[in-house]
Amino acid sequence: MQFTASQVAQLLQGTVEGNPEAIVSTFSKIEEAGPQSLCFIANPKYEQYLYETAAAVVVINSDYTLTAPVTATLIRVPNAYAAFAQLLQLYDEITKGQRKQGREAQSFVAENATVDETAYIGAFAYISENAVIGKNVQIYPNCFVGSNVHIADNTILYPSVTIYKDCRVGERVIIHSGTVIGADGFGFAPKADGSYDKIPQIGNVVIEDDVEIGANTCIDRATMGSTLIRKGAKLDNLLQIAHNVEIGSSTVIAAQAGISGSTKVGDRCLIGGQAGLVGHIQLANGTKINAQSGVSKSISKEDIAISGSPAFDYKSEMKSQIVFRNLPDMLDRIKSLEAKIQALEQKND
Repeated sequence: MQFTASQVAQLLQGTVEGNPEAIVSTFSKIEEAGPQSLCFIANPKYEQYLYETAAAVVVINSDYTLTAPVTATLIRVPNAYAAFAQLLQLYDEITKGQRKQGREAQSFVAENATVDETAYIGAFAYISENAVIGKNVQIYPNCFVGSNVHIADNTILYPSVTIYKDCRVGERVIIHSGTVIGADGFGFAPKADGSYDKIPQIGNVVIEDDVEIGANTCIDRATMGSTLIRKGAKLDNLLQIAHNVEIGSSTVIAAQAGISGSTKVGDRCLIGGQAGLVGHIQLANGTKINAQSGVSKSISKEDIAISGSPAFDYKSEMKSQIVFRNLPDMLDRIKSLEAKIQALEQKND
């Protein structure tokens, strides 16, 4: 497929700067672009490539100031990153074409399960009794859908996703391979002899609309009630979300983070990779947690950033890191001052 710069600009409601008839036929990273490539620049680290690129068209921010001539045609938009994401989404929809429909021969669907005729059930997928599968749902091979699970319209389960009984999945949800939804929460009661009794986990997991969950993530069912993933949340690969956790809407969590039981994460939070949250705390809306931080208490003020282990105010933690790196020099200076003081004291004696 080929498009002109003016056609792309019209789609993005942007402004063309250069040749409006420049042809693009592929997407590229700006540092690898060819003569018919469409790319974007939003990160200052890549600014040098704007003046070197062979790309036909580059999407940039409206307020970007050029410091040298460019050969590419520019499309200026308020947010280049968001605009390029819009283009990629459109391209993805076009290239995917129609979704699959029907049941492959090797799949199993229980007699009393309800599966919409527009849904796709791949080979070796297993749909349990009383499950409800909505319109245009795509369930790829080797998936397991437990009893009484409800999956709403236009949701995708990639190969080898497991959803335990009674869980609910909303519309337009994407769940990537290897993820487990609704396994038992980690609940055990200690006994006098040092052993443990298992606490039955009788709740479920509820995933609202427009959530995306990466590969090999585990979201445990609630002990009672529901573990909740609110609308529009984006969860990376290899996460552990424990029983009765609540993840707020439009919250983003990076890989290898872990959230302990009954913790409530607010809306629009950003949680960095390998961060850990203890149980039974609450994070206010807009909380930002730096990678590898350990959060041990609730955050009540909205839109603050924290870092470190235990985590505290981001700016204070950065200052502390600077002090920590300077400790060897500070120790040498202290020893030098002590020696000078001792010499003065001896002189006075």
